[in-house]
Amino acid sequence: MVPLDFRFLMDQEPMKFSKAVSTSRKKTLVGLDIGSHSIKAVEIEHSKRGRTLRNFGIIGTPEDAVVEGSVKDVEAVAGAVKRLFRNLKVKNRNVAVSLSGYSVIAKKILLQRMDDPDIERAIKEEAEKYIPYGINEVNLDYTVLNTGDRLEETTEEKGASELNEEMDVLLVAGKSDVIDGYVSLIQAANLNLGVVDVDVFAMQNAAEISLDDPEGSYAIVTVGANELGINTVHRGISVFSRDSSYGGAQITRAIMSRFQVSYEEAEKMKLGGVELDYDRRSDVERIITDTVLQWITEIKHALDFVANTYPDESLTNIFVSGGASETPGFRRHLEDETNIPVAGLNPFKYLVVDERLFDTDYLQRMAPRAGVAVGLALRSIGDK
Repeated sequence: MVPLDFRFLMDQEPMKFSKAVSTSRKKTLVGLDIGSHSIKAVEIEHSKRGRTLRNFGIIGTPEDAVVEGSVKDVEAVAGAVKRLFRNLKVKNRNVAVSLSGYSVIAKKILLQRMDDPDIERAIKEEAEKYIPYGINEVNLDYTVLNTGDRLEETTEEKGASELNEEMDVLLVAGKSDVIDGYVSLIQAANLNLGVVDVDVFAMQNAAEISLDDPEGSYAIVTVGANELGINTVHRGISVFSRDSSYGGAQITRAIMSRFQVSYEEAEKMKLGGVELDYDRRSDVERIITDTVLQWITEIKHALDFVANTYPDESLTNIFVSGGASETPGFRRHLEDETNIPVAGLNPFKYLVVDERLFDTDYLQRMAPRAGVAVGLALRSIGDK
């Protein structure tokens, strides 16, 4: 089994869009975001011009082939990945993928200050306290957070760390069977697995090269087909993250149930791709609004928890991403309920884009769906 590369998933010193990183072409990775609804691939070159978009594409995920972040039909998904790479004419066979949902747990813990070899032993001992799976069912990794900046700690944690000389450690655990599924998938697609990351941190890395103030305090809310992810960031460090089983497919299923139509027909009704009479259109709009308000309730609970846990820091912005973040009314309701400015996250914003090769209007439309893939494409073979 390929060992996990969870360490330094997120750069503790935020990546600046103004500083291009010279990375050997041989070490670059294609970011491959495998979602339940679609598969996205991004290839980025690092040169004197800066980070340059070399490739971007998207293809539908076979129905029920990926469920809650777990690959259920390796052959079907591998076939889709092969078609995507062939259509994009991608030559680089080295890829980075990521885990999400129940299959991965990230937890900030306090440990006594110690050297790296001792940390690894301590992590294994501490992990059983925080992971709801058997220790033999997961792959573990960690990163020591920036101990010079205590901003991200609660008042109680600050007191404990100062008195006991403790340090913050980000513990990450990925379910071994889910990881094995991705390994099998990548092998079946005739690719090489270079890095296994986590969705929430890949998205954060994409944000850090896209935002004007990546060192501020903000939340990233990602709404996909079947998953809602929340990540709050202070000075480039994730202090709280949560995944929930909400998403755009909720709306589709509700429309299917209400009107007794197929999934495909419900999608068209949701997206306005079919003519509806006034009553049916009103029913669809009501379903959309009710579902959006469920999402916002979940988001608000998480943000209220962060506000109570870290009272010294206030979020100044919420950035939304994911295909379902474009759902009508979502941004407006979210801003109204939280009283925090809401904006879309465009991971292509500060990438160098050759307009002879890419339709910039298309990139703008696809930007909400591209964040994780861009974040993965920023990784490289062997980075630690």
